[in-house]
Amino acid sequence: MTDMDWTEFARWGARISQWGADYHQTLRDRPVRSTTQPGAIAAALPATPPEAGEGMEAIFSDFERIVMPGMTHWQHPRFFAYFPANAAPASMLAEFLATTVAAQCMLWQTSPAATEVETVMLDWLRQSIGLPEGFRGVIQDSASSATLAAVLVMRERALAWAGNRDGLSGQPRLRIYCSEEVHTSVDRAVWIAGIGAENLVRIPTQGQLRSMDARALAAAIDADLAAGYRPAGVIACTGGTGTGACDDLSVVIAVAQAHGLYSHVDAAWAGAAMICPEFRTLWKGVEHADSVVFNPHKWLGAQFDCSAHFLRDPDALVRTLAIRPEYLKTHGADGIINYSEWSIPLGRRFRALKIWFLIRHYGLEGLRTRLRNHVQWSGDLAERLRTNPRFEIVTEPVLSLFTFRLKGADDAAQIDFVNRVNEDGRIYLTQTRVASGIAIRFQVGQFNATEEDVRFAHEVISEIAGEMT
Repeated sequence: MTDMDWTEFARWGARISQWGADYHQTLRDRPVRSTTQPGAIAAALPATPPEAGEGMEAIFSDFERIVMPGMTHWQHPRFFAYFPANAAPASMLAEFLATTVAAQCMLWQTSPAATEVETVMLDWLRQSIGLPEGFRGVIQDSASSATLAAVLVMRERALAWAGNRDGLSGQPRLRIYCSEEVHTSVDRAVWIAGIGAENLVRIPTQGQLRSMDARALAAAIDADLAAGYRPAGVIACTGGTGTGACDDLSVVIAVAQAHGLYSHVDAAWAGAAMICPEFRTLWKGVEHADSVVFNPHKWLGAQFDCSAHFLRDPDALVRTLAIRPEYLKTHGADGIINYSEWSIPLGRRFRALKIWFLIRHYGLEGLRTRLRNHVQWSGDLAERLRTNPRFEIVTEPVLSLFTFRLKGADDAAQIDFVNRVNEDGRIYLTQTRVASGIAIRFQVGQFNATEEDVRFAHEVISEIAGEMT
């Protein structure tokens, strides 16, 4: 088998682009979630690698035959599970270009355009979501990495920048504070940073938005100080994964500042909604945070992966993460940014290109219209379910997310209902746990979802609930 030449590359590129368009245009005809049994895909693959090369025709045929039946279709307009991982067409085209150029963008000198476009795009995003001037941004691969970076900064600040040098042995026990509603990426960040799960202090929540109790937070910090622990930081959330919980940032960050603690806001999903000014009440006070993260690859339409991490003082992050061996220095240039010093991996992809394409093609107003529609349609569905005697609303809509359950049914029945819906294949839902037990999550966020898709979800939910009674 000869190497693929660029003429063949162009032919296959055109074919795959057409395949991609056909795929997206026929998604409604496919079950949302894969129905493949565990092990089936692995069993269809050869146990040993080929010695001789094969033609693209055979490879692509096997892709369609083996891989596609095992794919859950995250771009399906009736994907109402988890949060979206959107891929707007303009973003996908930008990814084609970034993949084709295939630059490693770790330093300014390894791709000046990648660095400077990222700087400007993060400022576009900062303006779009209403963060004040002074915040500067970097693209991380995911909110998990941004949160880990924030926790590492908390650790270093609390240890007077000695943790990286001396390690944690013999140091005071550090404490990180969060509500019961934060994402499990916070737990992982605390593990990886060496702080330990026992030192992640869970603060109870209160109110309809399940906000962190600021008085309980202050009391926990004071108690830890009295016990000889060293408080290091507070992690707040806007739009928590389970139910959309939103901390009252004004009071939570005020407590953190009063104790000299670093504050990080995880708005991975809900941060995108802040391009609509009317939703910014959900994170009032965010301008006082030390760092904020949201994922354009969730609701905004950017191809995964793309997480926007904003910092009031990037120097603290750079001081925590930067290592400058001679081979990574840029000589003869002042005032440049090397974004590899702002992130945990050294290697970096040209992620900013898809933000540029996305915002230019749709415009902020076009993106706002999509998000506002999703919020409206989700609220409409919540009201339809509220009036149906088979259901009860468990947590009220936060943006486009709410939870409900079968009225009078136990947790096993709720799980059975979710399984029946997902095995049916026409829509996809997930469950969560609230204080009163298992609830069913519903969120609208897929880029090409329509009002009819949400109405169709109501039909499916009602139909399957009827079959269970």
